[in-house]
Amino acid sequence: MATSEYQVTGMTCGHCEMSVRGEVSRLPGVEQVDVSAATGRLVVRSAAALDEGTVLAAVDEAGYEAARVS
Repeated sequence: MATSEYQVTGMTCGHCEMSVRGEVSRLPGVEQVDVSAATGRLVVRSAAALDEGTVLAAVDEAGYEAARVS
């Protein structure tokens, strides 16, 4: 299992979390998405390593910006 972490800017509430979670969870291979508006942290667990650009595009589609942390 691969894990990647991102810092998301602009999230302020539970609806924001749901938007990001919904977009990222649709990506092929994603098994778990943890997101917190309080910290801006997004952790994605997947069967195999995901393309960073694909994850960032999903966050952008939800209306937010992100940067890879680890």
